[in-house]
Amino acid sequence: MGHKVHPYGFRLGVSRTWTAKWYADKEYTSLLQEDIAIRQLVAQRLANASVSQVEIERGINHVTVTVHTAKPGIVIGKGGANVEILRQQIGALTKRKVKLEIKEIRQPELDAYLVAMNVAQQLSRRIAFKKAMKQSIQRTMKAGAKGVKIAVAGRLGGSEMARREWDREGRIPLGTLRADISYGQVHAHTTYGRIGVKVWIYRGDIVPERMAHREAPATLAGAAGGA
Repeated sequence: MGHKVHPYGFRLGVSRTWTAKWYADKEYTSLLQEDIAIRQLVAQRLANASVSQVEIERGINHVTVTVHTAKPGIVIGKGGANVEILRQQIGALTKRKVKLEIKEIRQPELDAYLVAMNVAQQLSRRIAFKKAMKQSIQRTMKAGAKGVKIAVAGRLGGSEMARREWDREGRIPLGTLRADISYGQVHAHTTYGRIGVKVWIYRGDIVPERMAHREAPATLAGAAGGA
């Protein structure tokens, strides 16, 4: 059996950070449930706003919720009306003061979750899975990705037997910790069942601070030797 590792969990503390930044001893359970409720509310309210990620940061008496979206106009609304309503709804879930931040995703083609969501929507509209995968891969590579892999699994094309199909272009170095891999998993709800869509996008390398500190003296020594 394969021992598959989530690309984000594998890189935590090296080239990625946590999406929930807080620590609690006694209140851990209630705060975790609060986090889940906030994420579900945001997903429900902003289902058509291309939301890729929700970050939650907690202080002693405040909660900062950062929503990463490709369509900030929809999230903000006319004169910031939608943001204010969402902030009040999040405020109803917690006793703490809520601060809501909206961050725009400049290149949605390089965000694996949004690419997976796009493929899932196409599958729900009965577009051929091979065509949907090919087009998404081409768009992502054109946007500047170094590699992309898309896998779909389920009753593809309405067949009786479920199967897994995938397509790839470029490199996907999943075992390299410094590789910036964007990963997304979405379910497409079709008339003949649920189809899973997974996307991996390799966007280049991130040099973690610890590695940068280690490499810097060697580079300087080399330069001095050359002089």
